[in-house]
Amino acid sequence: MTLPPGPGVPRFVQGAYALTRPQRGMRRMRERYGDAFRINVPIFGRAVVISDSAQIKQVFTAGTDVVDNIERNLGRVLGPGSLFALRGAEHQKQRKLLVPPFHGRRLVAYEKIIEDETVRELATWPQGRPFPVMPSMMRITLNAILRAVFGAEGAEFERLRDLLPRFVEYGSRLAVLPIPQGKWGPWRKFWAMRREYDAIVERLIIKAQDLDGRDDVLAMMLQSRYDDGSPMSHSDIADQLLTLLSAGHETTATTLAWAVERLRRHPKVLSDLVAEVDAGGKALREATVLEVQRIRPVIDLVGRQVKAESLRLGPWTVPKGYSIIVSISLVHQDPKLFSNPRAFDPGRFLTAKPDFSQWIPFGGGTRRCLGAAFANMEMNVVLRTLLRDFTLVPTTEPGERWHSRGIANAPEQGGLAVVRRRVRPVATETETTTAGAHS
Repeated sequence: MTLPPGPGVPRFVQGAYALTRPQRGMRRMRERYGDAFRINVPIFGRAVVISDSAQIKQVFTAGTDVVDNIERNLGRVLGPGSLFALRGAEHQKQRKLLVPPFHGRRLVAYEKIIEDETVRELATWPQGRPFPVMPSMMRITLNAILRAVFGAEGAEFERLRDLLPRFVEYGSRLAVLPIPQGKWGPWRKFWAMRREYDAIVERLIIKAQDLDGRDDVLAMMLQSRYDDGSPMSHSDIADQLLTLLSAGHETTATTLAWAVERLRRHPKVLSDLVAEVDAGGKALREATVLEVQRIRPVIDLVGRQVKAESLRLGPWTVPKGYSIIVSISLVHQDPKLFSNPRAFDPGRFLTAKPDFSQWIPFGGGTRRCLGAAFANMEMNVVLRTLLRDFTLVPTTEPGERWHSRGIANAPEQGGLAVVRRRVRPVATETETTTAGAHS
């Protein structure tokens, strides 16, 4: 086997380095070893890290008999029915049922929910003094998912709103620690929260049996059928709802916090976005959402595992059992792919759509996040509402540093903002009469 070069220090040393210097460590290893290098760390074990777009495309398009889901992943905290845990044909079977709610006209039905939640949360914002937007973005995305995906309301909505943030944060930390799964130690608290979550979801499923007027994702899950006509089990529904929340709640909220952090330091982009909102446009805002995800990816790694006897990857041959780690930040910072990659420049996406082997915040291939369109729509609506109703005050302060929250990388200060509510001129009686006559 011809493997790429890599550090020869013991696994625990490499693991400590990866935990304490994730961003800088990846950059330094690429500078030393090239676009592909070998590592040996806890959780992933022996792995090859890649950042060449051609090799990434090869991995993303390979069949599941060649590469498939990495074994140690979020599935151990999200449940055996989660898309993170499933592999091969079972994964495709489950994914097929979950794609329809997150595309096309279905997304339009969720926009009003997201705007309502944004307006409600922004009404609590202080004016004229710094505050972190991250907690607000967390509440917006959580409430939106509970309503649009879980169909939750009343007592179940309130209980899940209290339980799930703690549950997801605790689970995400367990997922990245090399602690064996069990019923004792740190896992005991986790399983107690999981039992409470399952009981609430079972009550929601019972309520959702009456499907009249329901257009939430849970209702669609209950109506969906596999090719043999069988429905999803209640345990699989609970696992998938938790997966959708985990994949779309904190990551979307964190990206929105990064958007605020970046826009305050780029007043020209901010000014152009406000003008576009006032004119009813959206092209620059959509490009801004893409650029924030490029320059500040919340999730930094995409993993696969070699299932064939070996995988030929460019000049390298990777043996069975090895993990393939795609470094999102290294790809997004590659000057061969993005000119002046460290610059925040939404204009780069105004004339060109992202290449999904180069712009990969949602992963890629058959395991690309199926909620990607929902997440981008949600960020678009939140930014539109924010810029329409508030003035976001620019700053000359240095950019916020990266802060690891277990799975996600967030702005260290939570995306500090200073805002003032925008005052819109009220039309005079003469103007209103004239407008009516012209109409």
